[in-house]
Amino acid sequence: MGPRAGTFRPVIPNHYMIRHLRIEPNLVLAPMEGVTDLTFRRLVRSIGAVGLTVTEFIAGEALRRGIPKAEMMARFDPDEHPVAIQIYGRNPEAMAEAARAIEDAGADIVDLNFGCPSKKVCAHSGGSSLLREPELARQIVKSVRAAVKIPLTVKMRSGYDAGLRNAPYIGRMCQEEGVEALAIHWRTRTDQYGGVRAVDKIAETKSRVKIPVVGNGDIVDIASARAMFRDTGVDGIMIGRGAIKNPWVFKQIHAQLLGLPEVVVDADEKRKVLLRYFEGIRAEFKTDRGVLGRMKKIANYFTHGLPHGSELRVAFLHAQTIDDAIGHTNRYFDWLCEEEIKRGRPFAHTAVPVHDLPVGADQSAAWAAQRDRAST
Repeated sequence: MGPRAGTFRPVIPNHYMIRHLRIEPNLVLAPMEGVTDLTFRRLVRSIGAVGLTVTEFIAGEALRRGIPKAEMMARFDPDEHPVAIQIYGRNPEAMAEAARAIEDAGADIVDLNFGCPSKKVCAHSGGSSLLREPELARQIVKSVRAAVKIPLTVKMRSGYDAGLRNAPYIGRMCQEEGVEALAIHWRTRTDQYGGVRAVDKIAETKSRVKIPVVGNGDIVDIASARAMFRDTGVDGIMIGRGAIKNPWVFKQIHAQLLGLPEVVVDADEKRKVLLRYFEGIRAEFKTDRGVLGRMKKIANYFTHGLPHGSELRVAFLHAQTIDDAIGHTNRYFDWLCEEEIKRGRPFAHTAVPVHDLPVGADQSAAWAAQRDRAST
């Protein structure tokens, strides 16, 4: 007899093992180019409930040659464990040397990128392009496995395109060559960031290998986490863009898994976390232009799902200085805090219909007026 409708926790694991490493909670921060740098990973870890962090992908050749930018991307904090450093490339020897550098740096896991769909990576036959070259992928895995003693994992997509959804085959090959865990995104390379959800190849891979399988793709809240576990039987889940929009998502899912009270985040806490992130990147970037660019990128995600967040995004788009952007942030959240007081409860960090705001004058206009007053 199956679990009763609505039950979740009895059939969902709360950890998995990668050799001696216990990944608990079984919630992983996905590698994301230009996002999961040291500052962002610090932010997510400070909120809590993430069991494993992964760096943004790094070119194996650049890390092999000791390029300063690559080495900076591979940095992690002394207390950031377990942590995986992800590399990509098509040269087995270069990938092996990069893996040795990762091991020497003290990272816990080498992660191979067989999943990135970006043209930059695929143009050099890395990332998901390797799904069309399984023998080259095998040689890369064998070379890296022979080069290091620490655990080796692979992140990939379900296939290259609709006609080549070969994740189960690649997964079995990886296991045979010594890979100790897999993370699989349900999209194919040609899906890019679209496509229709199809998790069957994740489920099939899970049924055909003995190593842990982590599900990835459009996991943005408790409901989508439940669906991935339910539909695939995976050992854990990996969250990417959903964590930029809502870095509390790990904590919210974890609380639900354990049957703990709902994690509710009010406007003031959201403001504090966003400003703390801004402070972090201000300390890391060398130029104000770089800081402002990253602030705009993260704010674009973070404000989706907040009431009239589009108004803050427009204000950010036109901000000319860091102080302008911080001022817009404070004025927006001052307004949002007031609306939550009137409403009597915080807004969820999801799509919020306008009718859920207090009745009265147009709220978008009210926020815009507050912004305009500050600029005069």
